[in-house]
Amino acid sequence: MAYETVLGLEVHIQLATRSKLFCACPNEFAGEPNTRVCPVCLALPGALPTLNAAAPAMVARLGLALGATVHERSIFSRKNYFYPDMPKDYQISQYDRPIVTGGFLDIGTAQAPHRVPITRVHLEEDTGKSSHPEKPGDREETRLDFNRCGVPLAEMVSEPAMRSAEEAFAYLVALRRLVRWLGISDGDMEKGSLRCDANVSIRPVGAKEFGTRSEIKNLNSIMGVKNAILAEVARQTGVLDAGGTITQATLLWDQDKERLQVMRSKEEAHDYRYFPEPDLPPLDFPAAALEAERAALPELPLDRARRFEAALGLPAYDADLLTDAKDLADYFEETVVAGAPAKAAANWIGNDVLRTLKETGRSLPEFAATLPPARFAALLNLAAGGTLSSKLARDLFAVLLREEGEPAELAKRHGLVQESDAGALLAVAEAVLDANPSVTADFLGGKDKALTFLVGQLMKETKGRANPALAQQVLREALSRRGTPN
Repeated sequence: MAYETVLGLEVHIQLATRSKLFCACPNEFAGEPNTRVCPVCLALPGALPTLNAAAPAMVARLGLALGATVHERSIFSRKNYFYPDMPKDYQISQYDRPIVTGGFLDIGTAQAPHRVPITRVHLEEDTGKSSHPEKPGDREETRLDFNRCGVPLAEMVSEPAMRSAEEAFAYLVALRRLVRWLGISDGDMEKGSLRCDANVSIRPVGAKEFGTRSEIKNLNSIMGVKNAILAEVARQTGVLDAGGTITQATLLWDQDKERLQVMRSKEEAHDYRYFPEPDLPPLDFPAAALEAERAALPELPLDRARRFEAALGLPAYDADLLTDAKDLADYFEETVVAGAPAKAAANWIGNDVLRTLKETGRSLPEFAATLPPARFAALLNLAAGGTLSSKLARDLFAVLLREEGEPAELAKRHGLVQESDAGALLAVAEAVLDANPSVTADFLGGKDKALTFLVGQLMKETKGRANPALAQQVLREALSRRGTPN
């Protein structure tokens, strides 16, 4: 039987606030275990939470970017369950009245939008971290690190509207780009800044009712989400094809062994015994504050990609690549505003700049401090105007990354200016023909490919400074004086 996959994702987004959600402890990654804790995040008797106002503002910003409803009033609740690394034995979260409801995440492209509807985005605190023995020689006991307790999370829940593991992959890529673009999270799954639970079910093609779902918990890489979903779809398909039934359960994905294992039978919402958080008042988000957030919202990635195509004539591939990160799009646009040709800037950034960042490990802001957009534009204009060949432009690019000065001045100082004097090149061409009589004879004998070798020799003699088109022209002139090709 043919089946259709039905997917919904719950993604926990660690917010980039300076301090935790309900206390002043720093919100930082890693560090010595149990050093960034206080009576509030350790739930010591008598300690009371105080809301960090930056966190709901970030959730509101995300809601606005999703085209969702941001509610002026929401309620915190206690979600009751037990984990050894959760000192309260409950989690302060939101249940029936979250900050954000509705909206959509577009996982398509500027030309082909594909909207995944969102159920809600709510604010909650993170738990601690348990480190279990994993290999021979480890300490036998589980160790608890409470540094992460109280870190603010935005939990974004999608509708069960995705139909393949590939769509789930695209959803997470788009979400990671969006939260980085908005400046609310670094989106790094390796650091736990994005953690995903996937709800997976299958049903016969054409059926309207949903099948019984499984929840795969705590997936910590985008490729891991895709692989886990593919494995669970294959497992459920095998069970149904064998005449069995799917039992609702919570699963774990072992990334190293690429296999699923049952964690527990799935709880329903009532199993958590939600009730209003008595130590926190309702969260009010006044209309004026919401409008201020709306006014500060940047142009979103897909909108910017569409503008790059329409206003600058960029191909869709270039526009999508340049809007992968906001600082990359900003650098490109500032380079164009400084006078660089748009397509040349896109090509250089997509190839040379990104390769340099990867090879050096530098961030784009660090790179831009050395090669600001205006200086980069001057380089590109030297190439566009014929002062530099493609090779010489890349040689000068390397010089600009290690030396101060204007590109035109540095090009002259390092002998990188392209030779465009036909008279000077003609003398070099004659010398090349004299040094390569057999190849010259081959060309005159009708072998056109011999000219490629001769051009290469002329470029070698001029150390790459000859204008390639002019080099070919003067060689043909010199050859014509020695005979007519057969």
